[in-house]
Amino acid sequence: MKTPFHLILGSSSPRRKMLLEGIGLPFVTASLHGVNETNLPEGIAPLDIPQHLAQMKSRAYTKPLEENELLITADTLVFSASPHDTSSPWTIMGKPQNREEACQMLQNLSGNCHKVVTGVFLRSSKIHGIACGFSDKTKVWFSRLTEEEIQYYVDHYKPYDKAGGYGVQEWIGYIGIERIEGSFYNVMGFPTQKFWACLKQLNAVSFP
Repeated sequence: MKTPFHLILGSSSPRRKMLLEGIGLPFVTASLHGVNETNLPEGIAPLDIPQHLAQMKSRAYTKPLEENELLITADTLVFSASPHDTSSPWTIMGKPQNREEACQMLQNLSGNCHKVVTGVFLRSSKIHGIACGFSDKTKVWFSRLTEEEIQYYVDHYKPYDKAGGYGVQEWIGYIGIERIEGSFYNVMGFPTQKFWACLKQLNAVSFP
């Protein structure tokens, strides 16, 4: 299996790195700086924000791309249901800043359904200067969590770098998630199946 592109993953996320490694194509990683994730267009729909942020991350990679380079950027957000807000049925859950916020997030997710959305953006000068992107959406149902379970998870796994305050691949996912509708890997942070389908559309993978 090979690709004509030199893949660059514009992310420092160890989970995205692991997921892209699982596809089996060689790539390198690059850290991105100067992305203001609070600078959003007025009136943007909440579920469109991950795709917009993925594009912002792509623009933050200022080094000119060589002809055979393909830059991959992504952003994942967790949305909890807002049944009392008719103008916006989904509320963004960011990364918890401390123990109290992490516990509160898990209390909000406990016994409820939430949505995980990942936006992915691909950019290469070889594709006639045109970039392409997509989003993937997954619904996740949590069982009712006890206070002891929430505190144990937060204290032992410290999920302060995770949107929504949890990692599906960690202990809380094993004991708390009842079912998932959509891609499991999307919940981890990178929709591998849709990414592979996008590469095939670009004729970017082949088998010798």
